[in-house]
Amino acid sequence: MQKNMGKIDRIIRTIFAVVVIILLLLKQISGIAAIILGILALIFLITSSTGKCPAYKPLKINTQQKKNN
Repeated sequence: MQKNMGKIDRIIRTIFAVVVIILLLLKQISGIAAIILGILALIFLITSSTGKCPAYKPLKINTQQKKNN
């Protein structure tokens, strides 16, 4: 799969994931919200580290900047 995430998209996802993880560790989030946000944070970390978001493909979204040749 080709990369489809730009730098800003990846940074925002990483920041979100780190904030959620910190809140989880500080026990500021609990219950079902903690589970859902924890899973989402994990997904965001994986997709931001690889630069590929499978959900973008069917939606035809690409946040990478176009390179001028």
